[in-house]
Amino acid sequence: MTDSKPSTTKTPSHTAYHVRDGGKDQSFWTRIGSAWAHADGQGFNIQVDTVPLDGRITLRHPSDKTK
Repeated sequence: MTDSKPSTTKTPSHTAYHVRDGGKDQSFWTRIGSAWAHADGQGFNIQVDTVPLDGRITLRHPSDKTK
């Protein structure tokens, strides 16, 4: 699964991005939602604002830039 520890705050543990390959080693990342780890650490609740028709959804820990 993941080694992230569940959070006791309401802050999302991950950010959801839609990632599309743009060719020539270039990708386009668009933030589309957030994810919260379950208290037992065995899953996530994911809230998305939009569902991509192509590409992939990537979950990442929020960076210091977005906090």
